[in-house]
Amino acid sequence: MIRFKLIDQFRSFYFRNYPDDMEQLIEYFAVFGGLGWNVDVSKPIEVLIQELILENYELIYEKMEELTLGESNNKRLLSALAVGNRGIFSSFNRAGLNNGNGGAALNYLQEKGLVQIEYSREESPKTSNPHAKLKREEARRRVSHKVLFTQPFVRFWFYFIARYTKDIKAKNYTNLMKNFQERRNSYTSLVFEELSEVLLNYHLRDAQIVSSGSYWDANVEIDILTVTHDERVYVGECKWTNHKVNKSELKKILDKCERLDIKPTQIALFSKRGFSKELLSMQGKDLALYSAEEFKALIKKSTKHQLIEAFILN
Repeated sequence: MIRFKLIDQFRSFYFRNYPDDMEQLIEYFAVFGGLGWNVDVSKPIEVLIQELILENYELIYEKMEELTLGESNNKRLLSALAVGNRGIFSSFNRAGLNNGNGGAALNYLQEKGLVQIEYSREESPKTSNPHAKLKREEARRRVSHKVLFTQPFVRFWFYFIARYTKDIKAKNYTNLMKNFQERRNSYTSLVFEELSEVLLNYHLRDAQIVSSGSYWDANVEIDILTVTHDERVYVGECKWTNHKVNKSELKKILDKCERLDIKPTQIALFSKRGFSKELLSMQGKDLALYSAEEFKALIKKSTKHQLIEAFILN
């Protein structure tokens, strides 16, 4: 299976389907990105899920079986990665796998191009303090890398579809659609976070970026942490929710920076539905605010020639 960068898939989805606005583009892309089919964006997403996915279940199921070799370990790991915190060791536990068979499954999924590793930027206690006597929990704790799906649709399948095989075959979609309605924002938030990093780095394209991605350790998680060659630090938080982001979110990210002893050059907040008036009045060189419509920057210089073909069903 050919791998394309998320930004290439995002642009291709836009030029294939021309959604009305960026919020719709992000939400529909999070579900259908990588499927490679035309999507009638005039229809509600729930209708499209039924028409394109559920009514073509057998066709897509066969392709997923081909991609995973029908191996239960591969499928269990994909399901665990889709719904969990993406950590490798925690996903092995959730899937009922050990380091041996879990590692083998992860290696296969990487080789097949279904997932990629997001490496932790946390130093292990043993590395940062080689001669220090560590507490038992510190000595035993392992730095865990995380995993990203390379195509949104594969994650959608293992997040929402795979668990409802019996219901889908019986044409009973009630539980599946209820689950989707309850978790759609939570599900979309990861794709929004990935695209937000792309947008931030697009605006930093004249700088030499040396490190970018999410950051996590035992106590703190940050959606985006980007460092440039001249040691500028950009910290981002992303909120895919149905309300405006207010000043309290800024305080939370500043608290995280203080705990990590980071002095950010700029805080970047990304929001589905925009920002409070108070927060808007504060934006400037120290605070950048990006609503969904700001993502137009990722496609405005693209052309139709950048269309790429189907991924999953090619």
